Amino acid sequence: MTSQPESAQTPPYDAMSWPVGAAMLQFPGVMPDGSRVTDAGPSAWRPALREVALAGFEHVDLTDSWVRPGDLPPAGLRDLTAVAADQGLAFSAISVTRQSVIDPDPEVAARNVEYALRTVDAAAELGVGTLCLGLHQPLTPAQKDAHWFWLVPGAEDPDDPAVRDLAVERFARIGEHAAQAGVEVSLEMYEGTYLGTSQGAVDLVREIGLANVGLCPDIANIVRLHRPVEDWRTMLERVLPHTNYWQVKNYLRDHDPATGAYFSAPAPLEQGFIDYRTAIAMALDAGFRGPLCVEHYGGDGLSVAATNREYLRRILRAKLER
Repeated sequence: MTSQPESAQTPPYDAMSWPVGAAMLQFPGVMPDGSRVTDAGPSAWRPALREVALAGFEHVDLTDSWVRPGDLPPAGLRDLTAVAADQGLAFSAISVTRQSVIDPDPEVAARNVEYALRTVDAAAELGVGTLCLGLHQPLTPAQKDAHWFWLVPGAEDPDDPAVRDLAVERFARIGEHAAQAGVEVSLEMYEGTYLGTSQGAVDLVREIGLANVGLCPDIANIVRLHRPVEDWRTMLERVLPHTNYWQVKNYLRDHDPATGAYFSAPAPLEQGFIDYRTAIAMALDAGFRGPLCVEHYGGDGLSVAATNREYLRRILRAKLER
């Protein structure tokens, strides 16, 4: 991921064609009767995808908190593709959320590995070139009760070399399977995990050592924390040469040195703490050519994501058409 041939330096997209997918975070994965949206079929998938299309999107990040493609049979995957295509949508990536391959419960961890492998197969069936994975675990009850879940500490990966080695081994297994299927794997930065710092994330992907396994530098996951964090520029400088997919969002961030208090709240990309005009330029200079995904928590997240999409296109136009 750190070196690219000269031909790869020319972006395969222009500002308007660059895939910017809508995350499906705003759409529940459970029906009112308690059944899964995944199992409900096209009649349940169509309304959400229609809303995404009406918000001006052409691409979707198939976030599995909404529909779990790894649990769909081939016929279901074909139906999902057809429903999306009917709305003029394509899937730019699949994101597996909160299903760590090193969950403290060995049985859960084993199930998560098998699910990740099945999702690789689903990505290949759907023609999706990127699968995003992470090490973050399900929200705790306290996090679910909090105003914003990131205000409460969640589960953390142990300071145990054997467990970290297991993460490398399992991601390598998934990555090798993905390489055979023509799918890239992107590992999401998230606090409290072995991907929770820029150096830790780079070290992990280097130890995995596969050309199709890179990083998803969702550095806003770090910026929103109510404690000292790495400078966002430093994080990007380290991880961007290894980046193959990018989930972007932003937050307001403030610190009162008199009291030691920190503050954060979700914000549109152009109004938050991270300067994405600079960040996008850094990414292009580092050779980033992967899909983008716009996320937002709180309020009408889909509409904010649509605003973020247009902001990104303006920045890409400014940086690419020179």
